[in-house]
Amino acid sequence: MADVRIAEDWKELLRDEFSKPYFDTLVDFVKGEYSSGVVYPSGANIFRAFDKCPFDKLKVVIIGQDPYHGPGQANGLCFSVGEGVPFPPSLQNIFKEVASDIGTPIPSSGELDRWAEQGVLLLNSVLTVRQHCAASHAGRGWEQFTDAVVRAIAERKEGVVYMLWGSYAQKKGAIANPEKNLILKAVHPSPLSAYRGFFGCKHFSQANQYLQQIGKTPIEW
Repeated sequence: MADVRIAEDWKELLRDEFSKPYFDTLVDFVKGEYSSGVVYPSGANIFRAFDKCPFDKLKVVIIGQDPYHGPGQANGLCFSVGEGVPFPPSLQNIFKEVASDIGTPIPSSGELDRWAEQGVLLLNSVLTVRQHCAASHAGRGWEQFTDAVVRAIAERKEGVVYMLWGSYAQKKGAIANPEKNLILKAVHPSPLSAYRGFFGCKHFSQANQYLQQIGKTPIEW
């Protein structure tokens, strides 16, 4: 995994994690998966969320679960898809809520680099997946690694907006201190649950109001 790109401050922050035995085992497993079949995202994009959103610039954390497992979809940022790729249902619903909440028109591209580059960490809990096989890399060590990421943020940063959609994300983000950050919770934007409280949650306007209150530039959603 030598060709992966990751911002230098994250690399330094996570240096100890990268050297732990479980991570060595995880790397061996992931390398084996890439060599024996089709895995998403591409190897160079495994840590793209950390490369596009350096720790120093981080303002918002959005937690996903598993990368998309269809061809051309996963690009290393949770919920995001590559240029020209049709929007998966959850991303469609996210854009609908943004439009309803703050009036931003639904974009032509589902690539969320523009969010990441403004300080939104789009973090999947599991960073790789076998093609057409959801959760195929779950339970292999990625969850331990991304728990450490969330813990590092919670211990070193205040004034962060955590958007926790669904029980899985809420459990993972539970370490964040609600007195020193803004914790926003809703059901997952999946079509199975979006009408039970994701639509109308107004997380995007709440995030921007909070960022402005603490002297930070709001996100152009």
